[in-house]
Order: sequence, then C-alpha cells, then structure tokens
Amino acid sequence: MTTVEKIEQWVIDRNLHTQDPKVQMCKTMEELGELAKAINKGDKEKQMDGIGDTVVTLICIAEQLGLKFNDCLDYAYNEIKERKGKLINGTFVKESDL
Repeated sequence: MTTVEKIEQWVIDRNLHTQDPKVQMCKTMEELGELAKAINKGDKEKQMDGIGDTVVTLICIAEQLGLKFNDCLDYAYNEIKERKGKLINGTFVKESDL
C-alpha cells in the first residue's frame, strides 16, 4: 500500500471523506501558511512537515469530492508534461502567456 493509499484509508477510517471540502480547504490554507513561514525561516524540518501536512489536506479534499489524489496528479502532469515556456525571475511562464 502506498503512502497516498494509507492516507486515503486514514481519511475514510475517520469519516472525513463525508465532510465539507470547504472546511478542509481552510485547513489547507492554514498548512500553506505554515509552509510559507518555514520557507521564509529556512527551517527544513518544518518545511517537510508543512509540505506533508498540505498534501494530506489535499488528499482529504480529493476524497471529499469523490476524486482520487493520484488521478488528480496524473491529470495535472498530463497538462504540463509537454508545456514549453521560460523562466522569468525564477518563475516558469508557459509559452502561451509570454
């Protein structure tokens, strides 16, 4: 069982998959804020925790919406895998936006 599958089961075991994704989205934003703070402070341990916690909340939202997290990742990857563009000030800008 993959880590994502373990988290999906954890969500189901706690009946979180039946809850309002709007509430979980607030938790995601909270975790993103903690991640931003960890990045700004250069705290690697808290960065790992922030990334992990954020992904857990996103897996929970996917379950609440009746989606599978890995399907969402595959969808996103298929959209970007052939994307062309360039780095501008450290940010990738897709070709269609140049």
